[in-house]
Amino acid sequence: MTDLMETSVPVSCTNSQIPVDLFVSKKHPGLPRGELGFVDSSGNTVYKVTRQSLTSSSNKRVLLDAAGNPLFALCRNDGCWQGYKGGDAGEKDLVFRVKRTKSKLTRTELEVFLVGENSADSTCDFKVKGFPYQRSCTIYTGNDIVAQTSLMYKLHQLFPKRGKFRLTIFPGSVHHALVAALIVIFLD
Repeated sequence: MTDLMETSVPVSCTNSQIPVDLFVSKKHPGLPRGELGFVDSSGNTVYKVTRQSLTSSSNKRVLLDAAGNPLFALCRNDGCWQGYKGGDAGEKDLVFRVKRTKSKLTRTELEVFLVGENSADSTCDFKVKGFPYQRSCTIYTGNDIVAQTSLMYKLHQLFPKRGKFRLTIFPGSVHHALVAALIVIFLD
């Protein structure tokens, strides 16, 4: 996964021991209205998401890097998501599949299956568990935490705003663009 998009992604999966924080919102300066953006602590756009409606039963989102290059095409068909390398949804470019295993009013769980050498293996590679309304989720690989989201709490604020939240990506070998794509799917 690390060599998938190494040339165009400004935040790569280094073996740094420092977690990376990205701030996620639809109201970042420089983004068209309603587009989801991921910015770093300096306010620089790292990723952005565009939405394309294909038909009434399927939706497509494209995860772009800061320069506007497509990293993943995320397509939903019949409740399942597929992530394709680049901006086109070609079967040969399928990178991962996501299946929703629990969807209650307050709690959602997803299983992520990477497509590759072990594509016949039925065990999931990642699990995403959380509460979409609270913009809170955790991404796991096995028993290890890959990333977490949380609302931005302030002192003396009883109810935090849900429009902007923090994504913390912990050190490891998972590409940050894959984590961003999973967050987009979780929020849908």
